[in-house]
Amino acid sequence: MKRDAIFSRDLEHKKIIVNRSFDAELDLVWESWTSGPLLDRWWAPKPYQTITKSMDFTVGGKWIYAMVGPEGDASMCRVDYSNIIPRQIIESTAGFCDEEGNLNPSFPVMNWHQRFTESAGVTEVIVEIRFEKLADMQVIIEMGFQEGFAMGLSNLDDLLYLR
Repeated sequence: MKRDAIFSRDLEHKKIIVNRSFDAELDLVWESWTSGPLLDRWWAPKPYQTITKSMDFTVGGKWIYAMVGPEGDASMCRVDYSNIIPRQIIESTAGFCDEEGNLNPSFPVMNWHQRFTESAGVTEVIVEIRFEKLADMQVIIEMGFQEGFAMGLSNLDDLLYLR
């Protein structure tokens, strides 16, 4: 059963919270968040696609990918992993970058904290995204983050169903 993502905003602490459950075992959901080839299959909202340039899913490692639009336009992004507790927690920073992975200072950096839990075959993922400034959070919201991320999470449902 597809479930909707629940988005909330904590303005006082400058963060967006996303809660999403999947009718799949934790191992499958975890693998889908930690493997470049699998992320490429669901991360981008349609009709965009994700193309991983490089991925080192270790503490201190990076995931560099392109978000490619239907006309071939691409935005490069970088995720830096700072804490990984297998099958439980991923902490990272994320931002837009150039082809070499140099962060673009014109866009906000997002601090991600993802928690994974499973109960009775349903895996819950809670994502907290913190910002340095409220204005940074507003920029990301105005770029369509909620709609795009909700679509990507729906793509993950489709991928998990096929597996």
